[in-house]
Amino acid sequence: MNIGEIFQQLWQTTGIYNFVQPADPTIESAFEQFLHQYGSPIMLVICLFLMWLGIKKQYEPLLLVPIAFGGFLSNIPLAGMTDPGGFLNIVYEAGIHQGLFPLIIFMGVGAMTDFGPLIANPKTALLGGAAQFGIFGALLLALCCFGFTLPQSGAIGIIGGADGPTSIYVTSKLAPELLGAIAVAAYSYMALVPVIQPPIMKLLTTKKERQIEMRQLREVSKREKIVFPLLVLSLCILFLPSACPLVGAFSFGNLCKECGVVERLSNTMQNALINIVTIFLGLSVGSKLSADQFLTVQTLFILILGIIAFSLATAGGVIMAKIMNIFSSKDNKINPLIGSAGVSAVPMAARVSNKVGLEYNPNNYLLMHAMGPNVAGVIGSAVAAGILLTVCVQ
Repeated sequence: MNIGEIFQQLWQTTGIYNFVQPADPTIESAFEQFLHQYGSPIMLVICLFLMWLGIKKQYEPLLLVPIAFGGFLSNIPLAGMTDPGGFLNIVYEAGIHQGLFPLIIFMGVGAMTDFGPLIANPKTALLGGAAQFGIFGALLLALCCFGFTLPQSGAIGIIGGADGPTSIYVTSKLAPELLGAIAVAAYSYMALVPVIQPPIMKLLTTKKERQIEMRQLREVSKREKIVFPLLVLSLCILFLPSACPLVGAFSFGNLCKECGVVERLSNTMQNALINIVTIFLGLSVGSKLSADQFLTVQTLFILILGIIAFSLATAGGVIMAKIMNIFSSKDNKINPLIGSAGVSAVPMAARVSNKVGLEYNPNNYLLMHAMGPNVAGVIGSAVAAGILLTVCVQ
C-alpha cells in the first residue's frame, strides 16, 4: 500500500467523508433517498435543538439533555455507539430492554411522593383514574385512524399518562422501534403542561366553578401513610399482577420514605440513585434517535397523538370533577380545576391547578387538594401500563 492509498483510507474513515452517505440505487423514493444520504446531519441538528430546549427553555432538562446528547452520539458516523457491544447499546440492553431503569426511577419517585392529600380525600382518586382516559382515547385513535398496530398504539397511548418512566417502560416492551419518538414526545409535552392545560381547564369550567373553595384537608397519621403503599400493592397483586413491577417499585420507595427507619435508603433513592439512573436512562433512550427510526411520518403522527392524549387526559379529570359535584353537597364541592392534575406530571400539574385557581380567587389555594389526584395519576398510569402490557402484547 503506497502513501496515497494510506491517506485515502484515512480520509474515508473521517466523519467529514461519512456524514453524507452515498446514494442507494434500491431506494426509489426521492424523499427516502434524501433521508438516507443526509439523515445523520439532520438528526445532529435536531439533537442540538433538543439540547437547546432543555438548557435554554428548561423543558424537562434532567432527561431531555441526556436524551438529546445520547441521540447526538448515536448519529456520529463510524463511532459504533449503538452497534452490538457499543457503549450506548450496552446501556440500552441492560437498562431499557430489560426494563431496569424505569423501575429504579419509579422507586425514587415513590420515595419523593407524599400520599397524605390522597389519603385525606380519597375520592380524588377518581380524578386520577378519569385522567387515564387520555391513554385509551389516544390508543383507539392510533389504532383506528393512523394505522398503527395494537402494540404500537398502546405505546403511543401511554404518553397521555404524563409519566416519562412509564412511557419508556411500556414502549420498550411493546414497540421499542418507537422509543425515541415516544420518549421525546412524552417529556416535551410534560414540560409544556403549563401551556397545554390552562386553555382546556378554562374551556370546560365556568368562572363560578373556578372560584370554588375547598375545605382544609385533615391531618393524616403516620400509620395511614405506612399502610397505604402496602394496600395499593396488595390490590395490584389481586387484580392486575402485570402492573406489579411498576407499582411494586413505587410502593417500596414510598414505604421506605414513610416508615422512618431507613432514612439512608430513602435519601439514596431520592437523590444519588435516581440521579445516576436518570443519566443512563436518558443516554440509552437517545440511542434510539437514529435517522431511520426518528425521521419518519410515524414520528409526526406520534407527536400529534401525544398532544391529543394530554388534552384528553386533562379534559377527563376536569369533567369527572364536574360529574362528582352533581352528587356532592353544597359544602363539599370539588373545584374542577384540580381534575386536570389527574395526569401524573408531579407536582407540575398540581401547581398549574393552583395557579389557575388563584387567578379567579386570590384566597383559593388548591395545591394540596390537587396533589391528591396528581399522585393518584401516578398509580393510575402504572395500572394503565399493566393493562396495556396484558392486552397489547401480540
